[in-house]
Amino acid sequence: MAAAPPRPRVLMLPFPAQGHVMPLLELSHRLADHGVEVYFVNTDLNHARIIRAMEGGGDQAGARPPAAAGIHMVSFPDGMAPDADRSNIGKLAESLAAAMLDHLEEPIRSKEIRWMVVDVPMVWALELAAAAGVRVALFPAFSAAVFALMTHAPKMIEDGILDEDGETRTLRFSSHPEIQFVALTSRDMLGDCSGNVKRNERIQLSPKMPAVDADELPWSGVGKTPTARRATFQAVIKTGAALAIADSIVCNTFQEIESEALALIPKKTVLAVGPLEAPKAASAAGHFWPDDPTCLAWLDAQAPGSVVYVAFGSLAVFDATRLQELADGLALAGRPFLWVVRPNFAADGVVDGWLDEFRRRVGGGTGLVVGWAPQQRVLAHPSVACFVTHCGWNSVMEGARHGVRFLCWPHFGDQFCNRSYVCDVWRTGVRLRADERGVVTKEEVRDKLERLLGDEGMRARALSLKSAARASVAGGGSSHQNLLRFVNLLREQ
Repeated sequence: MAAAPPRPRVLMLPFPAQGHVMPLLELSHRLADHGVEVYFVNTDLNHARIIRAMEGGGDQAGARPPAAAGIHMVSFPDGMAPDADRSNIGKLAESLAAAMLDHLEEPIRSKEIRWMVVDVPMVWALELAAAAGVRVALFPAFSAAVFALMTHAPKMIEDGILDEDGETRTLRFSSHPEIQFVALTSRDMLGDCSGNVKRNERIQLSPKMPAVDADELPWSGVGKTPTARRATFQAVIKTGAALAIADSIVCNTFQEIESEALALIPKKTVLAVGPLEAPKAASAAGHFWPDDPTCLAWLDAQAPGSVVYVAFGSLAVFDATRLQELADGLALAGRPFLWVVRPNFAADGVVDGWLDEFRRRVGGGTGLVVGWAPQQRVLAHPSVACFVTHCGWNSVMEGARHGVRFLCWPHFGDQFCNRSYVCDVWRTGVRLRADERGVVTKEEVRDKLERLLGDEGMRARALSLKSAARASVAGGGSSHQNLLRFVNLLREQ
């Protein structure tokens, strides 16, 4: 009898942020289910955080997480001091490339790696892959629409629409027919809560794709300084060069909602394999903070379709005013709510005493505040009615898969484009709007929750989106078929 062929070995390289680690770990589980051996790379810092989270906290960073069959967790230094500011994306990205290249070469050679799945911000690793003869699949941890915008950035510079820093110039028609512009004079579309009608423009690559305000492009506002923002946009420009080297693109989306965006990505093999979701036994894997298990029991005690779930991902930070207005708005709404307030959610010195007082105020079943939650299990719970969210792509995909409506409060990057999908294209959510001070008031939170939960048409559309999402990952669905195509690619020698 002939020996069984060796299992294909793949190295996963995520950018070291929660919203990038989790979907690639979810993809790793899917690949391992099909006999692929995965070597998953974290930074040493994030590796230790994940271990502590899986153990429920504690100072046991020397232990290793329980390994899933076929997934090997490895880690390397990120090149930054322990107390360095890792929210400076430009400095972190620069340090990663310098620190990790030499470390990555060893497992690629010793483990006979033939494929790498590389997160888009880590495209510096493609030169190493080319030198080592390793094939590459690029993984954007955002929508296909955002990735298409990124790949079209050079064309927008060529047309004089963007300058070299990614800022919009005087808007004009593009010589590239897929780039469209919509001039707006609507206060409602622009969210000018001061009452002034002002002119603005939006960029749209296709009629069925989200239109994005010219000052809210995915790279706008990423970075605290002009230098950091410029570096971010230059990294976007490099994405085009990475496409030429990569063999394929693998996206956490599904064909039924992003067919036009997927068609605009200039690569022959573009595989939509989402919505990705971790298996139940590994639902906490990849979290940087330990889940609070009390929230699931609390949800069990609530009426079906009654709970407002509130979570803003791993990066958003609120000041004292915004925190208080949100808290008061949830209380005014008079509905049970589950609110995730992670340890670094608010500006220094704001949370500790305030949070204890707010917990006392809403005690007795009105609301529950936790440090971190098993979000996929929360959204799947029958008591959850809607999701107040920053519109990170992982959260949007998880909400779509579970049929919830969205109250959208984006903060930076791709989140504005995702909000446009939710509110304008799918029509499964509504926008929160700031007043003239830039503050989302408690009355705005209360009124929009009432509008969202009273809209039966929106509820029906959310359930329809859920059906499409689930069908895509079921046997024979578009994403399931694409996953099998990707596994077959990985088996090619």
